[in-house]
Amino acid sequence: MSIPRKPAEIVQGNGNTVLDGETDVIEKGGNVVTDDFIAGASIALELCKKFNIEIAVLAESSPSCGSSFIYDGSFSGNRTPGIGVTVALLRRHGIQVFSQHEIKDADKAIHAGPG
Repeated sequence: MSIPRKPAEIVQGNGNTVLDGETDVIEKGGNVVTDDFIAGASIALELCKKFNIEIAVLAESSPSCGSSFIYDGSFSGNRTPGIGVTVALLRRHGIQVFSQHEIKDADKAIHAGPG
């Protein structure tokens, strides 16, 4: 995807429903970018596997990285409880994901050790 890119949101779902093929990630203007988001999530997962990463801190609210909230798909700035595509894929593979607002929790998880 280009940088900068158009805003994108998950429409009527979350990262899990995107991975399950039940909903899409749409750019403002209507372009479907679901495959790009799944590809990006897959790259993140492969890097986590390659470097034995078990804990990740990602940016809250995005359609990729939101770990507690994502935008609601209306492009109105409204957030809703949910997770992004990358978070969903990482969690499906046992990687703990925290937001930038949960640094203390991530630190505790690191010091708790594996498992």
